[in-house]
Amino acid sequence: MGAVTNLTSLGPVDTDLDRAVQAADAAAQVARVAVRELTELADLERVVALYARIWGRDTNPPMTLELLRAFTKAGNYVGGAFEGTELVGACVGFFHAPAEDALHSHIAGVAPETAGRSVGFALKLHQRAWALLRGISEIAWTFDPLVSRNAYFNLVKLAAEPVEYLPNFYGAMADSINGLDDSDRLLVRWRLRDPAVVAACSGGGVSAVISEELAAGAAVALGVSDTGTPVPGRLDAQTSLVAVPHDIAALRLRDPALAQQWRSAVREALSALVADGARVTGFDRDGWYVVRRTR
Repeated sequence: MGAVTNLTSLGPVDTDLDRAVQAADAAAQVARVAVRELTELADLERVVALYARIWGRDTNPPMTLELLRAFTKAGNYVGGAFEGTELVGACVGFFHAPAEDALHSHIAGVAPETAGRSVGFALKLHQRAWALLRGISEIAWTFDPLVSRNAYFNLVKLAAEPVEYLPNFYGAMADSINGLDDSDRLLVRWRLRDPAVVAACSGGGVSAVISEELAAGAAVALGVSDTGTPVPGRLDAQTSLVAVPHDIAALRLRDPALAQQWRSAVREALSALVADGARVTGFDRDGWYVVRRTR
């Protein structure tokens, strides 16, 4: 765990911090990686190369060496997951304005060959322990709401809370992951001491169950047809369900026009619901957001 081990000897015991370190260590063991903070130039060069490979941007990597070097010098977060001596995952975050008491986790990526091993989970738990050590109570980040596996990871595995829908947030991002699609994002906040987050970091994330939501009166705000096209539904229910494609990355390659239909449909449904006072409260692994009205 590098900078986040042996913390309780530094002062009064912080139970949340102690549990966060234990959870991070356990997650790293399960993922069969060692996770540590990165500050050396050689390690930062490896982060740049890994991100360039993941995003298919060799000539224009998502992060530059100079920026990473400046981030680390200023005390921001760069963490790496290693399998032996090989860097297989990395996560970068920078601090919000001082009054906001938060870290913005800007980018995280895991080598494709390690998919399914929970390397990303180990990285995020290391970042959480690192932030708690520095007195930070919240981490925020964005993700593409069309990517079902990321929605499940963020909302269920980590228990982060979506707070804002951001249309075309980054503008064009022509790369092997985003293609030519608009860069819509959901902004989430990860309240590091929240009981739901503590439970999720110990493996207790709770997924929504769509059959139960429907039985309790939820309505489909956006469904999917037999041919895979989005089907708009009701937007006036107390609890609404919004579908996303099973694999938007594959759909962008196979049928870019249909992928764009999904982008527009999900944007319209989630934006309308959130603007009317609803909030995203969960995600079903089969690809459904659960959105509830709070008034």
